[in-house]
Amino acid sequence: MDKVKHIAILGSTGSIGTQALDVVERHPDHFTVEVLTAQNNWELLVQQAIQFKPNTVVITNEDHYDKVFDALDSRDIKVYAGDSALSHVVQMEDVNVVLTALVGYSGLVPTVKAIESGKDIALANKETLVVAGELVTKLAMEHKSNILPVDSEHSAIFQCIVGEYQNPIEKLILTASGGPFRGRKREELLQITKEQALKHPNWDMGAKITIDSATLMNKGLEVIEAKWLFGTGLDQIEVVVHPQSIIHSMVQFEDGSIKAQLGLPDMRLPIQYALTFPDRFKADYPRFDFAQYPQLTFEKPDTETFRNLQLAYDALGKGGNHPCILNAANEIAVSEFLKDKIGFLEISDVIADCLAKVSFVKQPSLEDFINTDKETRIKALELIK
Repeated sequence: MDKVKHIAILGSTGSIGTQALDVVERHPDHFTVEVLTAQNNWELLVQQAIQFKPNTVVITNEDHYDKVFDALDSRDIKVYAGDSALSHVVQMEDVNVVLTALVGYSGLVPTVKAIESGKDIALANKETLVVAGELVTKLAMEHKSNILPVDSEHSAIFQCIVGEYQNPIEKLILTASGGPFRGRKREELLQITKEQALKHPNWDMGAKITIDSATLMNKGLEVIEAKWLFGTGLDQIEVVVHPQSIIHSMVQFEDGSIKAQLGLPDMRLPIQYALTFPDRFKADYPRFDFAQYPQLTFEKPDTETFRNLQLAYDALGKGGNHPCILNAANEIAVSEFLKDKIGFLEISDVIADCLAKVSFVKQPSLEDFINTDKETRIKALELIK
């Protein structure tokens, strides 16, 4: 049996994608890269393709197709363009693991197609489960597709429950750094700029996720993702602010015992664990030193100032297509904030208005999710104008 894992990396030029390729490069005997994809960064995609020699690359922005094709024409690498190509390449026979590192809603359909083809999913695109968690987890069971979490918090929980499958979970405890504005009140956030919001204290991430961290929406999305990954109830998921970002998350069992996973903030660790599971490969990443962190502190999140976390809990509580509305409204609001079209606190206002005004569907199909996403984006832009 071939023990080499044949990987498709969707979003290979982003933060997660580049770190995943770093993991692959460190273990060349265990991984083969079959597919690399990018949205706009065609130059880096070409560099990655020359180094890792995949079977196929996809540039979803069709304006860049000719440049990618010309650069790789002599190298026996297939080049495709457009969003629809993502859904085709994940079904390739040679691929057995799909790392979905796309940002936002764009990860949903390719992930569904990969699951329907029986591929294992290394999931870094939390929005897939936020938008359509019930649908996606049901498909994964039907097609015997494993969903292995890449987010550091969900990887931590996953690592804590390995070997504990017979023991019911009492509570999941997701840790949050609190972002760059931890401790500030609403009046202090009225004049926040995007430059300030993009300065995360602990993690190096893409712009969208960094803003989500600053608003606590990232933690809200992770609450929804955790519900579907681990099958817990809404009342079993707690968020605590842990500014040092050393404990990545915890699990409390029925006897009251709590298991935690610790480590320095380095996304290569959860990426590697997802790609190598059930094994742990040796890594030479920096080690955590307790003496360097004499205090690990915890506090409750301020959901009055940072409303997005409560909005996410509410959306999950209502169910149906409400998490999909939440996600689409947030994607538009963050995009407009990054364009200086709205203020930092207005991100939450746009999301709340969309949740109140977009059509509710109690038991949505994939088509309903697609329609909800479109309707919400139109509504969000109308509200901003």
